[in-house]
Amino acid sequence: MITALNDSDGLGIEIPENLVVERPKNRDHGDWASNVALQTAKKAGMNPRDLATRIAERLGADAGIDAVEVAGPGFLNIRLAAGAAGRLAADIVAAGESYGTGESLAGHTINMEFVSANPTGPLHLGHTRWAALGDAIARVLAASGADVTSEYYINDAGSQMDTFANSVLARMHGRDVPEGGYPGEYIADIARTLLEQSPELAEADEDAIREDVRARAYEIQMADIRGTLADFGVHFDMWFSEKTLHDSGALERAVDRLREQGHVFDEGGAIWLRTTTFGDDKDRVLIRQDGAPTYFAADAAYYLDKKDRGFTEKIYLLGADHHGYIGRLKAIAAAAGDDPEFNIEVLIGQLINVNGAKLSKRAGNIIELRDLIDWLGADALRYSLARTPADSPLTIDPEVLRSASNDNPVYYVQYAHARSCSVQRNAAAAGITADAFDPALLDHETESTLLAALADYPRVVAQAAELREPHRIARYLEKLAGLFHKWYDSCRVTPRADEEITPVHSSRLVLDLATAQVLRNGLGLLGVSAPERM
Repeated sequence: MITALNDSDGLGIEIPENLVVERPKNRDHGDWASNVALQTAKKAGMNPRDLATRIAERLGADAGIDAVEVAGPGFLNIRLAAGAAGRLAADIVAAGESYGTGESLAGHTINMEFVSANPTGPLHLGHTRWAALGDAIARVLAASGADVTSEYYINDAGSQMDTFANSVLARMHGRDVPEGGYPGEYIADIARTLLEQSPELAEADEDAIREDVRARAYEIQMADIRGTLADFGVHFDMWFSEKTLHDSGALERAVDRLREQGHVFDEGGAIWLRTTTFGDDKDRVLIRQDGAPTYFAADAAYYLDKKDRGFTEKIYLLGADHHGYIGRLKAIAAAAGDDPEFNIEVLIGQLINVNGAKLSKRAGNIIELRDLIDWLGADALRYSLARTPADSPLTIDPEVLRSASNDNPVYYVQYAHARSCSVQRNAAAAGITADAFDPALLDHETESTLLAALADYPRVVAQAAELREPHRIARYLEKLAGLFHKWYDSCRVTPRADEEITPVHSSRLVLDLATAQVLRNGLGLLGVSAPERM
């Protein structure tokens, strides 16, 4: 439409790259609105309203446009003909799962790290939010054309692994865990599993079997973490071991590379990175006086490893208590010669609370993610976490999430999908097919409103990807579900007993199919199922 307005039309205007064509907030203003006349009037040497009138006349000649109105100083309000608007329903059905995907982030190669809990215990409430949001963000980025790798950084180096192994050894030999150890019942479970697998460990010298116990206990706990995430619908492309950085000499090489960049200095027997040059609140120690590397050294080596693997953009998803990491991680990127405003992005998620949640019987002092899944269900939990911005504190009400009512947002959206599937089953039973589809017949007020919302879905996905805000998709789905329910109450797909099947019924069936597809696609981006029956 508007992009066809060039010099050949006699208007002498160039369409700007940032052309704005959007859905008006008030549907009485039409299907689309644009300020193109205001953007181009100066170059065209015309009054904006006069130019808008010329453009309106040109657009009004298009068979797919019903009317174009000029508003205010030169805004265009465009109303599509029913047939042009209705064709979208068939287009969505034809596109299927690909509808809503795009190329706005094509060419972006992104590594996104999230969760990354220590492999010394089960996943808990603190990991829950980023498990849901991280996975949803990765899905949305991929839907917008980015090449995304989701990554779990396994903190399997350091003193916590020694504490973990010593805790398991103590329980294997009937002792309480040592002071500062891990007291949860899951430690006893791991100890029992190891003894069942290898009874001879009960009589072996602890020093002789410590490394073996550490490695095998680690594998058991990691299997629990992987299984819990799988039950939550979260899958990682890469599981990266911190220990490999230490064992391969990557930390030492990272220090050398940063020194070559001119940002490493020696002081007081330690090796430092001058991060204050890049806005950090203080310089950071890489290697202590005793020669031991710091966690910061591992962070630097890990960043460089990601860079070497070809990831131009690295996204870190961290908890509310990690605000201090933003400056130091960006300083690492800058010290490595990267642009900290482009090559690295650190997202912080605020705390969540679940009313009535109970401490884990296995872990004793935490609320386990596995228990939350069993209690609330993965769909309800994931959706409730996805529909709120990450930087907002969140309290979850289990009574709402467990209810089969419109007060439960995930139920409301899933029920809309299930209802649309019921419509399709009833239509099939009545012998209605899509063969007689006529887009011009979708002219009821609720149909034009529903079609407008369906047309907006690709924009919502692209914006959610650009801003890393999947809650925009959840809120869109709730709006779409509401519009679908209103349409369902107003427009029948199957005729009454004494009525004949007409092309109207076929056309409405296609609109129902299109709505179901968009609901399904949107829920899929949030990692939530779309049931066909409820």
